[in-house]
Amino acid sequence: MKTMRKATNTTPFRYCGRTFTLAEIESIRKITDDVWNTTRTDIARAVCKALNWAKPNGEPKLLTCHIALDRMEEHGVIWLPLPTTEHHCFKPPAFTAASDPQEPITGSRGDLKDMQLVQVSARTEARLWNELMERYHYLGGQPMAGAQIRYLAYDGEHPLGALGFGAAALKLAPRDQFIGWTSPEREAHIHLVVGNRRFLILPWVHVRGLASSLLSLVARRLPGDWQQRYAYRPVLLETFTEQGRFAGTSYAAANWLLAGQSRGRGRLAPSGQNNKSIKDIWLYPLDQRFRAILTDGRLRTTQRQINRDMRDKSVAARSGGGRQ
Repeated sequence: MKTMRKATNTTPFRYCGRTFTLAEIESIRKITDDVWNTTRTDIARAVCKALNWAKPNGEPKLLTCHIALDRMEEHGVIWLPLPTTEHHCFKPPAFTAASDPQEPITGSRGDLKDMQLVQVSARTEARLWNELMERYHYLGGQPMAGAQIRYLAYDGEHPLGALGFGAAALKLAPRDQFIGWTSPEREAHIHLVVGNRRFLILPWVHVRGLASSLLSLVARRLPGDWQQRYAYRPVLLETFTEQGRFAGTSYAAANWLLAGQSRGRGRLAPSGQNNKSIKDIWLYPLDQRFRAILTDGRLRTTQRQINRDMRDKSVAARSGGGRQ
């Protein structure tokens, strides 16, 4: 049996954006001691059920729970059974002819007569999305965690690119200051902020105005798609552009707001540890009432304020304040 180290954490315990009381930690320890919970997945399911840890659509937060349990074990708070073959390392997809380079597509946005977004749902669409990201995106095809929606962009039958949206950063000072919410408000409503995690224009596509046009199109499309899939409607988008790699001009052209810079910490990085490059932070309100919604009515935003913010931030980006 694995020997559990004495926990050095002071109460309350906090992992993956959730605060755990001593009573909840004791409940988790009892679950890990249950002989019927033989795998880490069994334990994660039982913990989600016991703590009512679920997404807004009622599905258990299994992946987040897995990560939290692993962190607890690292800190000596609990002990877990050894990982089994249920945990697989990411295996890059094999490339097929579907993702091979094609004839160049050039011109301007007006030359594309049948541009459309296709929400990824079929297995063939998912396979193509994964291939394109692994083959052409600088971050590769690592899967996104949590709630997500992916799109493929086409002009007729010709692929133009791909986009992916998923969980927002748990803490992000420039975004949080822009919204003006408190920590309890952020914890209650963070699911209403969705991150643009991937954005790819295929390397043989050189169409002026395409990137900003796709961003505008997906901003109109995503809220309805998200509500249909997860039973709630997001009110704010966020994304990051890595400094030195991108200038942010496409986001500025699509009226996203340049809110500031990240501190170099990943979404689930341990407190105080920098594990990522510095990135510019961009925001896009999907609902002019976003501040009221995210602060339970405490703060309100007018469309005039949003337009002013967009104008000021866009000017800053065009003058060198942002990157993409």
